Amino acid sequence: MDQKKLIEAFILLAKEKNIARAEVGNIIENVIESLIRKKFGDVDNFDIIVNTKMGEIEIYQELEVVADDDMDDEVSQISLSDAKEMPDSEDVEVGEVVVKIIEPTIFGRRSISAAKQILSQRIIEIEREQIFNDYKKRIGEIVVGNIHQARRNGTVFINNDKIELKMPRNEQIPTERYHRGYTIKAVIKDVQISSKGPEIIISRSDELFLRRLFELEVPEIYDGIVEIKTIARIPGRRSKIVVITNDKRIDPVGACVGIKGNRIKTIVNEVGGENIDIINYSNESELLISRALSPAKPSFIEIDEERKYALAVFEDEEIATAIGSGGVNINLTSRVTGYEIDAIRQSEYNRLEGDDIFIEDIDEITDAQAKTLQNEGIETVADFLNADTEKLLSIKGIGEKTFEKLEFIIQDALESKREEEKEKELDLDQNV
Repeated sequence: MDQKKLIEAFILLAKEKNIARAEVGNIIENVIESLIRKKFGDVDNFDIIVNTKMGEIEIYQELEVVADDDMDDEVSQISLSDAKEMPDSEDVEVGEVVVKIIEPTIFGRRSISAAKQILSQRIIEIEREQIFNDYKKRIGEIVVGNIHQARRNGTVFINNDKIELKMPRNEQIPTERYHRGYTIKAVIKDVQISSKGPEIIISRSDELFLRRLFELEVPEIYDGIVEIKTIARIPGRRSKIVVITNDKRIDPVGACVGIKGNRIKTIVNEVGGENIDIINYSNESELLISRALSPAKPSFIEIDEERKYALAVFEDEEIATAIGSGGVNINLTSRVTGYEIDAIRQSEYNRLEGDDIFIEDIDEITDAQAKTLQNEGIETVADFLNADTEKLLSIKGIGEKTFEKLEFIIQDALESKREEEKEKELDLDQNV
C-alpha cells in the first residue's frame, strides 16, 4: 500500500468536502485502530501515528520480553530470542519492553480495501454533519441559488454553494413557475436529517420570507427603528403587515413604501406581484381593524374585547371590497389583527337592529299608526325593517307617503339609539 498516495487522496477528498486536515488524521487513525482490533483483538499496546503532512502512517506495538518457554500471548509478549533479533535489541533482557514496527501491509489487501471504503464513508458522514449544523444555525436566513431541477410533483431543487436545497410545492408561491437555471431567493425554513443526508427546506410562501425581504429593503426595519408587529399572508395574492415605531419623526408606513414607492415595488416584484397592504399600528382596536380592512372603509365597527370579536358594518356597495375575492381581505384582516371579524351590509345590520325599540314608544308615530302595525305583528323597529315593503303597503291606512314617513321616523329613532350607545361607551371609557 502506498501510504502517501492514500493519505493524499483522502486529504484531497476532505478538502473538497471542507473538512480539516486534522479531522482526516483522526478518521484514518480510527480506521487503523479498527483493523488492529479485528486482527489482534486488542489495541491497548498499540500506538498509531498519522502524519498527514508527510503522508505517513506509523503503527507501533509494545511487547513484553519473556523467556522462550513462557510465551502464552503473541499480542502482548515476545520471546527473548525473537526480541534479540530486532534492530538495536541484542542486549534486551526478560521483563523489558520492546517496540515493534507494524507494517500496514500485514492487514491484507481485502482489509485495506474495506478501510478505504470506511474512510470515504466517514468523510461523507462528517460532511453531512457539517452541512446539517451549518444550515440549522441559518434557519430564518435568506439564501440565493440557481434552480437545477424541477420535478413533476412540483418540488424544486436549488444549488446554493454546491449544497442542494429543497423547495416543496407548498413552500412555493402558487402564481410562480420555476424553470431550470433561474436564480431565486428563499428563506431557510427547516433542516431535517434523512437517510440520504441533511434535507434543507426553503420557502418563498412563508410569512418569514416576506419579513426578511422587508428587513433587506427597509433600513429602518433592519435597524429596529420600525418594527413589524404582525404579518398575514396568502402567497401570490395578498398580504397585510402591521408596522409600528416609537420614533415620532418616522412615518412607519412611508418608510416601508419608500420614495415613489421604490422599496415596496422591489418587494412586490420579488413575490410575484403579490398585493401588500402596510398598516400603521394603533392600540385602539377599532382604529386598527378599520385600517386593516383597507381598501374598504367601514361605516362603524362593534367590538367585543372579551371574545376578540368585531362586527364591521359597510355601505352596501362596499361589502364586496371588504370581504375580498374568496374572502381574502376579511380573512387576512382577522389574522393580522387577532380578531374574529364579520362584515355585513348596512341594510342587513339595520334589520338586525331595533328589536329593543318599540314602535309605540316613538313619539313621532301616532297611537293609531302604532296600533295598525301591531295588529299586523309589527311591534318593534326590527319588525318594521325586516317586513316586506309590499306587505306594509297592503296594510289599510298605510299608503306610499305614510310608509316613507314611517320609514324616515324609524331610521331616525335607530340613529338616535346608536348615538346614545356611543355616548355611554365614551362615558364608560372616561370613568375607567
